[in-house]
Amino acid sequence: MTMLDDRTTAATWPAAYPQGYAVVDVETTGLARDDRIVSAAVYRLDVQGNVEDHWYTLVNPERDPGPVWIHGLTSDVLEGAPLFPEIAEEFSARLDGRVLVAHNAMFDWQMIAREYARAERTAPVRQRLCTIALSKELALPLPNHKLESLAAHFGVVQQRAHNALDDARVLAEAFRPSLHAAAERNVRLPLLECRPLTEWASAPAQPRIGHQASYRQTSWRPSRKRPACPYPNPGRYESDKPLKQGMRVAFSGDTSIDRELLEDRTVEAGLHVATSVSRVTSLLVTNDPDSATSKTVKAKAFGTPVVDEAAYTQLLRDVTPADE
Repeated sequence: MTMLDDRTTAATWPAAYPQGYAVVDVETTGLARDDRIVSAAVYRLDVQGNVEDHWYTLVNPERDPGPVWIHGLTSDVLEGAPLFPEIAEEFSARLDGRVLVAHNAMFDWQMIAREYARAERTAPVRQRLCTIALSKELALPLPNHKLESLAAHFGVVQQRAHNALDDARVLAEAFRPSLHAAAERNVRLPLLECRPLTEWASAPAQPRIGHQASYRQTSWRPSRKRPACPYPNPGRYESDKPLKQGMRVAFSGDTSIDRELLEDRTVEAGLHVATSVSRVTSLLVTNDPDSATSKTVKAKAFGTPVVDEAAYTQLLRDVTPADE
């Protein structure tokens, strides 16, 4: 793929493209409605994707930090960090007038919007761009849609995965050639509108991830036949350990992320999507473990480990390879 060089960029750059970008990464205590940001980083880029500056901050989530084994931020580290309202103004200055760019941008935007709503402020973001969607538009030959795969495609070296500052740097470096490839081919950027939250209930009656109105599935869809998992089942998931390729994962009940997308991510990670729970099921993912569905009942009977969607989505970020 030939990239635009410095001599031709100005003359051929699409006029409809945004005038600036804010490449963002946030690390969080989880993915539920009431989870919090624990760190945030922003790389500001100009119209052609060149880095202007960068910024990073820790954020005190005022609660348990969540998956420390992923982001590495303990309660002790975060204790003296500023609260989100204390960094909101600086964060806004970094975002103002720019398109928010992130890998799985819907997630980052929602976490940011909720933090602003809690602080009774509004994030100055009107559009977002997901680099997963852009890579699909460009038909990049990636083995999956992980950030590490996008980085490897463009020769960008990751130094500290799941560190907000390094993830934002990696994404900024991978976004620039993606942007240039799109400009060269006059590809329409997959921009989506950002709708800020205007109010926030700090203590929702039943904060269940699977019952967020904006994500609830409202239409029936046929089941999809998926290819067989190429890896042997290594057994059950063990608490505080990573998932391993080949594990059989079942889902029960509503999920905030579209179920089909969640299952796609599961398959891309090298896991097997199980349609039922049996003695060989490695893990059941449900936001309502006390419900009397056939899967939850069988999971209790078989002693199958159970985690909620937020924990599972975090686990998906670090699946270990299958045994050789």
